[in-house]
Amino acid sequence: MRHMRAGGHRTCIRRLGDGKRKALLIHCSLAHCGAWTGVMDHLGPGLGALAFDLPGHGQSDAWDGRTDPHDLSTAMAADLLGTDEMELVGHSFGATVALRLALEHPRQVRSLTLIEPVLFAAAHGTMAFDAFTGRHSQVMDAIARGDDEQAAQAFMIDWGGGADWAALPRRQRGALRAGIGFVGASDAALSQDRAGILAPGRLEALDRPVLLLEGANSPPIVAAIHDVIAARLPDRRRVRVPGAGHMLPVTHPAAVAAALARFLVATAQPVV
Repeated sequence: MRHMRAGGHRTCIRRLGDGKRKALLIHCSLAHCGAWTGVMDHLGPGLGALAFDLPGHGQSDAWDGRTDPHDLSTAMAADLLGTDEMELVGHSFGATVALRLALEHPRQVRSLTLIEPVLFAAAHGTMAFDAFTGRHSQVMDAIARGDDEQAAQAFMIDWGGGADWAALPRRQRGALRAGIGFVGASDAALSQDRAGILAPGRLEALDRPVLLLEGANSPPIVAAIHDVIAARLPDRRRVRVPGAGHMLPVTHPAAVAAALARFLVATAQPVV
């Protein structure tokens, strides 16, 4: 691992794999770039990936508490895109950054893999969104009153892969509490689509192959988001991983790697 300036932010980057084909991997909120290790181990030697820690995550410098997290994360990722086309892979919050990046820099993206992008605004008006808002408001209300412990616990119910809060190591619970403000500050980008990802005609103009990957046991709003995004993309595939929840790159790395490998082969970009 090493550090470099990306998006004006001191960023920890890690290389995974040594293949000639290049990829950029963007992890979810409250994780770090090591979350991709299992997927890359199963994917094989054909891919040379660059992963980085989001601001305030892992070993990247702290988020300043003021800059829009989505804007900063996108700027960091943009600086890490190569001059040649790359495979772009993102999970959860990272997937929304990856989607925005592909829209803003399409010539530098060969393919796009979105693993449960939490672009909640896409599901507005659906029954799944209405059911989700009650639980989501518990997280946001706890953040607003400064109760980071309650906010982190509530967040983990939907997005933590079913982990028992009390059973988590003390250090991990502390990191989740410390990072929950990043989640709160990201909500305008995710629930209101401040970046305009869903603007009319924008997704329809994305002429790159896209894989939408989800866990069969994930919160219903994930499928609702995928329904909307898939309906607007001209070249998309959709895969559901049996038995998996939201943290499928960590809990089901072999299945995620297999789906990604099939996608790259199907789009004439073989892994090996």
